[in-house]
Amino acid sequence: MTLSILPQGAEGRPHDPQQRGYCVVYHEDEVNHCPGCGRTHWYVGRVSAECGFCATALPLASATSRGAGTHSRGHRPILLSEAA
Repeated sequence: MTLSILPQGAEGRPHDPQQRGYCVVYHEDEVNHCPGCGRTHWYVGRVSAECGFCATALPLASATSRGAGTHSRGHRPILLSEAA
């Protein structure tokens, strides 16, 4: 018999974005202040931005809306059955 220390119904699904709380992200085309040091110099990559002074890393807001592995390459992959 398993026992839970949490009352039933007290906690929602952990993957539900509404239940996760506040998440700091880097918004392109806006002034972004670093949550670590308050400065505004960033090194922006494909999926994250890093503060130029204290190295705090934030995910890009645009990257989180696409999801992992959904990068568009602009072409249709060739299937093995079509190559023959």
